[in-house]
Amino acid sequence: MKPRTTARLYWGLTILFCLMMLADGVAGLLHEQNGVVAMKQLGYPVYIMDITGAAKILGALALLQNKYRALKEWAYAGFAIDFVGAGASVLFAGMGVAAAVPAAVMLAVLLGMYFLWKQYLAGRARLAAAAAPAEAASPAYAI
Repeated sequence: MKPRTTARLYWGLTILFCLMMLADGVAGLLHEQNGVVAMKQLGYPVYIMDITGAAKILGALALLQNKYRALKEWAYAGFAIDFVGAGASVLFAGMGVAAAVPAAVMLAVLLGMYFLWKQYLAGRARLAAAAAPAEAASPAYAI
């Protein structure tokens, strides 16, 4: 895949994903009625929505920035834990495999985004190396 195609695909998926997580986080913080019903069905206290809502908003913002790579890695890990936990909670609550499919799909999208991000970074590194002058590769001093 060409670096430009990788970049466009990565940023397109990332922006869509982050918009969904921002909306879900805001809905959690506002205790949207469907979310409250779902938390009660799963046996969780409603205040969990405040914690996960704030985490989703912060995680989406972390994915949209490029300066702090470690923060971005942690955001990917946090979303992965969230989706695995959501799928497992639905299964353990006896809601059936079909109810766990959305969490599995979101996990697959997240993993695809992660690998696209790694390809995007590798492509940027190759472009930066190609743009660097040849003198920068040799030492600036002579013995």
